[in-house]
Order: sequence, then C-alpha cells, then structure tokens
Amino acid sequence: MMKDVNYYLSKGCDMAMAQYYAEGRKRIIAVMPNEDYTLTLDFDNGERRLYDCKPLLEEGTIFAPFMLYDNFKRVYLDDSHSVAWDIDPNVDSNVVWSNKVDLCPDSCYVDSKPVSRGAVDA
Repeated sequence: MMKDVNYYLSKGCDMAMAQYYAEGRKRIIAVMPNEDYTLTLDFDNGERRLYDCKPLLEEGTIFAPFMLYDNFKRVYLDDSHSVAWDIDPNVDSNVVWSNKVDLCPDSCYVDSKPVSRGAVDA
C-alpha cells in the first residue's frame, strides 16, 4: 500500500523528499561524470537528471580527493545502486569499507535537475 505525502511529512521528511517517496523510489541505472563536476544520472523510470557535486567538493571533507577531475571521473554505481567513489582505487572497498564515499540514490534524485537526453548526448 502506497503512503501519501502527509505520511512522509509526519515522519520528518521535507516536502521534496515526501513527494519523492509518495511517488515511489527510483533506482539509478547509470552514472556519467562531466567535466564541470556534475553527474549525469539515468534512472529506472526513464529520467535523466543532472546532479551538481561542486558543493560537496571542499578541502577538509571526505570529498576533497575528488576535487581533482582524474579522481572525480572514477565514479561508479555500487551494488546498492548508490553513486560511489573509491578513495584509493587500488583498495577493494568491499573489503575496506572506509575506502568508499557514496551518495544516497534518493537524495541524488531529489537534489538533481531533469535534463533532456539530447542535452548530454550531443
């Protein structure tokens, strides 16, 4: 049984997240890094969205290594369809959990902007 927006608001979600959950969660099926430190995300509902990572990329944070584009472009989808990066690409993040930085797929959807498929493919 689907729950409505009011249910999720009563659980502490903000309006954007409450609407997202009420409409049904989406799964990321593809991620592509862009040179402007955004990510193009394809979702299982057919949507393509653009997620801006620049606000995350600050010195002294867990995201600092990805301020270098060569590191940023190593983005991938992990087994739970979360956007992820390995801090050290030579370390297996399935073995050393503290080597991986990831983003929640639900937040990636809510905090991203829709784009047309042609806008990124061109």
